[in-house]
Amino acid sequence: MTLQTPHTNAERPRERLIAHGAHVLTSAELLAIILRTGIKGCDAISLGHRLIERFNGLRGLLSADAEILLGITGLGTAKTCELLAINELNRRALEEDLKAGQALDQPQRVKHYCTAKLGHLAVEHCMALYLDSQFRLITAEEVSRGTLTQASVYPREVIKAGLRHHAAALILAHNHPSGIAEPSEADLALTRHLKHALALVDIRLLDHLIVTASGAISLAELGRI
Repeated sequence: MTLQTPHTNAERPRERLIAHGAHVLTSAELLAIILRTGIKGCDAISLGHRLIERFNGLRGLLSADAEILLGITGLGTAKTCELLAINELNRRALEEDLKAGQALDQPQRVKHYCTAKLGHLAVEHCMALYLDSQFRLITAEEVSRGTLTQASVYPREVIKAGLRHHAAALILAHNHPSGIAEPSEADLALTRHLKHALALVDIRLLDHLIVTASGAISLAELGRI
């Protein structure tokens, strides 16, 4: 008779994932597979639960920066790097969809991408998505950091970048760290000013997204472009 070594909590999710697929696992169990080990008095699954609660969900956890993660008990350099790598891979996968032309005619994909990039930043960031004539993503670049005003986003620089990338269209996106997904008067004024400036060089402003941790709203969908 062969004695079997008991499985640890961290091993059980791996076996279930292989046997039945990742969809049958809870978020904490999936995290346990990544974390591999817990800490004293707290196994990997329990640590996963703690992290999800600490960051109010997976999106908050996977969007946290290195300094914050390294300050969490149980997350050393290796675990922090793994979590950061997962978030970056997710953003790159979304970006591949946009560059392949599978997304910019589907606003929800653009919202997911911008939320992944900007949703949990503690300071306002504004980025421009430069698009080709088929509305495929050419590149995304940060154009401003800090409080968004007409003065802080320079249309001249946005236009120069658009011409350099041979862009036919552009989507602007910026985050509201407050979590309030409502456009301010400054947001609307910037949108009007930038739309007019881009039109002079035959670049269309397709949309301006206001991003929070819970998602994004489209000024185009609201009829404000």
